Amino acid sequence: MSSETPPTTAAADELAADLSAATLSKKQQKKDARKAEKAEKAAQRQQQQQPADAEDPFATNYGDVPVEEIQSKAISGRSWTKIGDLDADAAGRSVLIRGATQAIRPVSKKMAFVVLRQSMSTVQCVLVASADAGVSTQMVRFATALSKESIVDVEGIVSLPKEPLKATTQQVEIHVRKIYCINRAIPTLPINLEDAARSEAEFEKAEQAGEKLVRVGQDTRLNYRAIDLRTPANQAIFRIQCQVENKFREFLLSKDFVGIHTPKLISGSSEGGAAVFKLLYNGQPACLAQSPQLYKQMAICGGYERVFEVGPVFRAENSNTHRHLCEFVGLDAEMEIKEHYFEVCDIIDGLFVSIFKHLTENCKKELETINRQYPFEPLQYLEKTLKLTYEEGIQMLKEAGTEIEPMGDLNTEAEKKLGRLVKEKYGTDFFILYRYPLAVRPFYTMPCYDNPAYTNSFDVFIRGEEIISGAQRIHTPELLAKRATECGIDVSTISAYIESFSYGAPPHGGFGVGLERVVMLFCALNNIRKTSMFPRDPQRLVP
Repeated sequence: MSSETPPTTAAADELAADLSAATLSKKQQKKDARKAEKAEKAAQRQQQQQPADAEDPFATNYGDVPVEEIQSKAISGRSWTKIGDLDADAAGRSVLIRGATQAIRPVSKKMAFVVLRQSMSTVQCVLVASADAGVSTQMVRFATALSKESIVDVEGIVSLPKEPLKATTQQVEIHVRKIYCINRAIPTLPINLEDAARSEAEFEKAEQAGEKLVRVGQDTRLNYRAIDLRTPANQAIFRIQCQVENKFREFLLSKDFVGIHTPKLISGSSEGGAAVFKLLYNGQPACLAQSPQLYKQMAICGGYERVFEVGPVFRAENSNTHRHLCEFVGLDAEMEIKEHYFEVCDIIDGLFVSIFKHLTENCKKELETINRQYPFEPLQYLEKTLKLTYEEGIQMLKEAGTEIEPMGDLNTEAEKKLGRLVKEKYGTDFFILYRYPLAVRPFYTMPCYDNPAYTNSFDVFIRGEEIISGAQRIHTPELLAKRATECGIDVSTISAYIESFSYGAPPHGGFGVGLERVVMLFCALNNIRKTSMFPRDPQRLVP
């Protein structure tokens, strides 16, 4: 939904205007010139007759701030108040706030309401022309002429309204004494924030009433992401994402993991297969890393025992689905194993239970905000995470009428159905499926001791969709080289990786999870693009 006028229409309008001007007689042109001159003189006389406008005694209390005044010219020492901190305790206090003009409602020449927004918080500002308050009718007119989403500074007195306010998050008002525009938004925005923030329930209600509301499509949202991100739901989504990342780091650091950073430009595929972005690196063939897999294992060989990384992951998959991206934020971990790869599963258990608890207990405001636009049922999980073998999962599907190739991978439909079956039987949306077939796992996955057709591997699911893939890794160079060759990987491109295991390497395992997918599934959102600030999929490279 673009507000741009098609070039053909604009050209036609310009051509019509040119033709119209050409047909005017010289006599008509002179007549129009005289009328224009008279109108200008009349305007000047009117201005002289109304000195009050030109000499507004409160003119310094409002206006557009010159650019040079906001080029870090000086530090005033003024105290700023966050809109979200405005509450009943602030009543009677003078405050200085900055926000975006979300709504502007003129009531009369002497009164207007302006709703300011800062992040997820909104407050109603009241302008009433009064000499005692230092507010003129010109100041009211200035405020009502502001465009939506303009950035303004307001000074005023906090007061308690007589009735509860439904349109703002803060239950106080600010009686404006000064208002300055820092930056004006264009008069007509490409998308309306009110339209972008509507829930499906609002559309259904309007439809039943015979009204037609504007629906902002996903591509339009992403085209104008800088505006779309301002909706309450989007503000909440990326705050939830921040909390997931922080808890990931915090939990693993508490378990003696060390944060590392690995290269994203590598000489060969890190996962196998053709889904890599290839490029030239100073004349040499290279690719973008599909994961930090090889390097986090080398860090274990380097004696770090437990490591984790938060960083970009690149997958050149032509998957235009609701859950795939070509670039996402990977949350990866690797650790020594003393006896069994379930030690890795236990870390995942504790990590995600702590994340879920933290979000539920400490992010109520954000979750409620998301729920208003995108309603969802709270995630159900167990204190001790359920573990099922891959064969048990296949059997559950078979008993429910879905046949799966025993040595094949689960497709999306099978995963979702298994998620429903597990929830019905065990009462959880979160579970681990382990012991996958060798044929569907990466080359570095350790085969099972009792049946080499299976592996010491696992996937983790939320609401019937996979979020984590992990396993015990092969730590002997001979078996590693053999498996790489069997998977079609040129061993010479990963020789440094394989050689690192010949210097002495402890048994180890780890996992990787996509940050965007965790947030999407925790909040039961229908598309991963909602949880990627500036998503990269097969069709999108901008903004």
